[in-house]
Amino acid sequence: KKDTGMLSYKEHLPVSQVVVGDVDRPGSEAKVSVGPVRCQGDRNYWNAASFVTSSSYLHFSTFQGETSADISFYFKTSASDGVFLENLGNTDFIKLELKSATEVSFSFDVGNGPVEIVVRSPNQLNDDQWHRVNAERNVKQASLQVDQLPLEVRKAPTEGHTRLELYSQLYVGAAGGQRGFLGCIRSLRMNGVTLDLEERAKVTPGVKPGCSGHCTSYGMYCANGGKCVEKYNGYSCDCSKTAYDGPFCIKDVGAFFEEGMWLRYNFHSPGTSMKDLVSRTLLSSADPEITAPDLSLNKEELSFSFSTTKSPCVLLYISSYTQDFMAVLVKPSGNLQIRYSLGGTKEPYNIDIDHRNMANGQPHTVNITRNGRDIVLQLDHYPPTSYSLPATSDIQFNSPKALFLGKVIEIGKIDQDIYKYNTPGFTGCLSRVQFNQIAPLKAALRPTNASSQVHIQGELVESNCGASPLTIPPMSAATDPWHLDSASADFPYNGEAIADGVNRNSAIIGGVIAVVIFTILCTLVFLIRYMFRHKGTYHTNEAKGAESAESADAAIMNNDPNFTETIDESKKEWLI
Repeated sequence: KKDTGMLSYKEHLPVSQVVVGDVDRPGSEAKVSVGPVRCQGDRNYWNAASFVTSSSYLHFSTFQGETSADISFYFKTSASDGVFLENLGNTDFIKLELKSATEVSFSFDVGNGPVEIVVRSPNQLNDDQWHRVNAERNVKQASLQVDQLPLEVRKAPTEGHTRLELYSQLYVGAAGGQRGFLGCIRSLRMNGVTLDLEERAKVTPGVKPGCSGHCTSYGMYCANGGKCVEKYNGYSCDCSKTAYDGPFCIKDVGAFFEEGMWLRYNFHSPGTSMKDLVSRTLLSSADPEITAPDLSLNKEELSFSFSTTKSPCVLLYISSYTQDFMAVLVKPSGNLQIRYSLGGTKEPYNIDIDHRNMANGQPHTVNITRNGRDIVLQLDHYPPTSYSLPATSDIQFNSPKALFLGKVIEIGKIDQDIYKYNTPGFTGCLSRVQFNQIAPLKAALRPTNASSQVHIQGELVESNCGASPLTIPPMSAATDPWHLDSASADFPYNGEAIADGVNRNSAIIGGVIAVVIFTILCTLVFLIRYMFRHKGTYHTNEAKGAESAESADAAIMNNDPNFTETIDESKKEWLI
């Protein structure tokens, strides 16, 4: 028997389950195949515009809705408020706006005084997801609906004005003197007419055709799981669900632990049920495999960095209300060990990293991911390594209780090795510790909603000494030019002449010698010019009073009265 069919309505998607009956008979089997999804419909359904500044808007001709108005559109935003559209008259007006993160308002005045209808949502409407707004007004009543929330209706007065008289242009995305809308609007229909937002946005500053924003262009800069949030003049990164801080969620949040100091993060805070705990903190909202009543984890993600010079010690320990636990240890040899005990086995399952000493005072990064029985471990920049829990081991971490850093202070039975490693405790630095959605160090060092769940013994001093420096993965042998076994590497010189017969090392040496000789010559030229710069000058010791004397001899005689001229006859000069 073969059954086929086609899903024609998007409300029927997604298909999450297919149930096939009558398959218990011997030899029976069932096969399910799903064909491709084909989209068709009105092109205007995705006619959209993005408003990227608080003052940006689109304007259209006056809305003709004297006796009836039917307005519908979709919006998507991360902002908490903003005006969707507005059209004014002398006193009449009509306006739709996002009043707060959970409220949409439809207000108008036909001459009888302002009327406002507000729909309040139990969930945030600024979650960067599409939401539908449908507003209607006629001479009898007005209504407003958001998504599938209950319809809000307001009856019109039995007497008074009924015609909406508007004169200004229709403004979409902003209104005079009010905060404009920041985000996307699409499929805007007014009395059955779809406004071409994309075409108008092409010639309007501050508005872009299609649905885009700052986060579309720059959202990738929010690192380490940070969420991009649209702002009126840009964007910001929400780091609240990460173990990082800073504008782009790249600043490690870490601390220095003195000997004997420890931190405990209680998963079960006072006044919070375990059901709420599992659904809100330990489990991802996108995890359909685990439900809150199970009080267990089928998967977890753990990441942190540390540095220490002392071993053995307990880096991290996760306890439970049962005998289940998870631990990351540094053994007496300085090697790292990851220990899982989920039940079903006599001894905990250990992963020993024996190839290197981790207690060398250098920062080291640890990333552990478990999904069912499969475990993936990555240390520093080395390739990830896969492991598997024993076949007899349980795959559920039952009833997690608390997370410890530095030392385990827990009531009840503790594994013997962990008990031995627990004294005197961890000394060193821990940074960016994150277990699923929990960042215990950040909760202790930054005021968050989870700060009440943290208990600290000792003085916790913030420090980035455990932060791992930026490391570059090693090059492969095929691309590393200094790898001796690389077949594709071209070495500049290996003791032989290269193809053109010129030894490059000799050429380099010759070039250096030429530069030295040229420098020496320039120095000599400079010295020679300096030595002969005074050539042709002389110094005289003229007798004083030479200016007023009749002759040089008279000047000497005037200067020295005792001078007696004795002229040897043989030394006389004759002028012929």
